[in-house]
Amino acid sequence: MLLTSTSARTAIGMEAVREVSLTVNAAHLFVYFVPEAPEEAAGLGVTDPGPAYFAFRSAPMGAVPWQVTLAAFYGFSPRSVRAMAGVWDAAAPREWQAARFTAVGRALRRVGVRLTADQIAEARSLIDPVVAGADHAGKPMAAANASVPLPADPLVALWQQITVLREWRGDAHFTVLAANGVGPCDCNVLQTATGHFPEAIARATRLWDDEEVAAATARLAARGWLDADGTATGAGRAARERIETETDEHCAALWTPIGDTGVRRLTSLIRPIHDAFTAAGTYPFPVETGERRSAGPGDAG
Repeated sequence: MLLTSTSARTAIGMEAVREVSLTVNAAHLFVYFVPEAPEEAAGLGVTDPGPAYFAFRSAPMGAVPWQVTLAAFYGFSPRSVRAMAGVWDAAAPREWQAARFTAVGRALRRVGVRLTADQIAEARSLIDPVVAGADHAGKPMAAANASVPLPADPLVALWQQITVLREWRGDAHFTVLAANGVGPCDCNVLQTATGHFPEAIARATRLWDDEEVAAATARLAARGWLDADGTATGAGRAARERIETETDEHCAALWTPIGDTGVRRLTSLIRPIHDAFTAAGTYPFPVETGERRSAGPGDAG
């Protein structure tokens, strides 16, 4: 399935699109693993990590019911998202968004992300036209994050622009998954079977039960993507890579405002964010950044 034009694909090399997508994801990802996030959530009266996660991430959409969050997040089970019911009674979405920015700023300072004011300004000069020119049709999470007023802290503001583009690719990825007939539980099973996301984390956060996982495994096995025991086949690994490639093709036009050279420069400018959190021991699994491909874009969070 092809979701972008040939002209867009030739304007930006696919290798550069994949690398910047991975690096954008890696620069965003720390918010789901740093202690500052649950500390700020506790300050709003929510100590359960599941509801806090959904409140922080869906706050840009406003006080939506949990069913809307479920639809926008795709890969989570209804039982996992239903737990967020009541978070908007604890605090309004704008308070959750402000608390998220506070957590991000605290975490960035704690690990000592080394970006100078000039580097932040240069990164913004590259990322801002991409965000401004993005087509948000069918991209609810990206559109919601693009509507959030940027905070005063320059580094946190850069992180929010990164977040818009991270969610844009996620929205595009869900479109590709659906078009390929890979449902919410199936995509989790395929990711874990191909070694791109730890099964224990997927099961603990997405909360698909044994029966649902078994049914998804059977569906993927019927397609030749998994063996009956859930082991990925060569066809399954190829299918997963094809889905990632189709997502890259969908994303290529997003980056045309800055071209291949700008994409590669932005990638190098924001990579130190992830490097600092990795050095601080933030992640319980390897995160792919374009230099090391061990977890796919959008796999966590």
